[in-house]
Amino acid sequence: MDWMKSYYICDEPVEPLEFVPAPEVGENVDIPDHFQGSLMIDTVHDGATIPRPFWDALVQEWGDNPKKMAEFDFDYVRERDWGSDLVATALVQALNRHGYRCEGYHRITIARVLMDFGRFPGHTKLKAHHLDRFAINYPFSYLLNYDLKKYLLENYYDVISQKIEPIVASKMIKFSIHTYDRYNDAGTERPLTSVINRPMSYQLHSTMPVDFFDPIFPPVLGEYTADRRLTHRLALMLERAGFPSADNYPYLLPSGSTEVRAQVWLFFHHLQRKFEAELPATQESLSYQRVWAMLTDTNLRSAESENLRSYLHMFRRAPEGEEALYAESRQAYERIRDYLHHNEDELVKEYRRSTDRPSCLGIEVRKDYVWEFADDECRKPIRPKPENAKKVADVLAKALIRYIREDRCEDVEQGI
Repeated sequence: MDWMKSYYICDEPVEPLEFVPAPEVGENVDIPDHFQGSLMIDTVHDGATIPRPFWDALVQEWGDNPKKMAEFDFDYVRERDWGSDLVATALVQALNRHGYRCEGYHRITIARVLMDFGRFPGHTKLKAHHLDRFAINYPFSYLLNYDLKKYLLENYYDVISQKIEPIVASKMIKFSIHTYDRYNDAGTERPLTSVINRPMSYQLHSTMPVDFFDPIFPPVLGEYTADRRLTHRLALMLERAGFPSADNYPYLLPSGSTEVRAQVWLFFHHLQRKFEAELPATQESLSYQRVWAMLTDTNLRSAESENLRSYLHMFRRAPEGEEALYAESRQAYERIRDYLHHNEDELVKEYRRSTDRPSCLGIEVRKDYVWEFADDECRKPIRPKPENAKKVADVLAKALIRYIREDRCEDVEQGI
């Protein structure tokens, strides 16, 4: 198989998020009821599907230019997380083998060279930095017209969001598997694995980006996206098994990643439940509904929420004829803000240590360990290495189970 051209051009409809079931599902052994079915495994960047409307737009512009089409093949290979589905499959099997019932994993099918769900919706500029990109990737960000870009986001990005968010909210751990290149740009070799759970914005600025998320979000909740006992357990057991493991290196979580976005909308849903329990009359209020919709619109896909954001934080005029509704929404927002500030210590402490707060993290495995390449840069894929994928997956499975059985169960026993 020519892996350089292993993408699939598919007629629509295309399922952008699919569930890959385990070949055999085991039974939970010594797993408390609270934690059964509490793990979500996903892969974001190993998809190979390009729906035909977008492929046709590429061919229309570049089809007569062999050099450009060769560049596209190169971009596809560079963008793909080779072997992450391989590791996810092996991890599901290892979990079942070691006594944790896992029915399968979720995978995004769309090729990353077309669309990256791990970024905010928008248009990626040519030569944009890896962590500064948006969902529509180059070259499609330049080749698609307005209608096709809108169609891509509405029929693929939004569909994934609608499906994945309730799944994450129902789990204790969201475990996303990625693979990265062997070398950094400077030529230094990367470790075989890396555990990623720190937002880039918090690392650089010690806060969350207010240009994407509402400023009332407590910054301390963005310090990490996962329980550090989990990330340290993973790193410790990987090291013990002979897999060198880095901590948030060589990069961190971009602000648009699902792991970071989830921290915001999960907290605001938690805040909404607490607020409405004390003030149930607000549940039927349109102005409050608009504010909660804005706070949880972390995908930035609602024009109505964007208008309200700009009214509240940029002091822009309300749309003509809607001045009264916007003024009422401002009063609702201020009441929610004051409630949070007045009860922040209790609300944040409770949520931060809650057993119901999902841990969302990424694990990076070096591409050349789980996939054979003809070059050191991981640009000429040859064949998968399933045995190596099984080795690293076995360690990850044991670490996850030990965390659930020992580290996290301590919270339940202590009533935290």
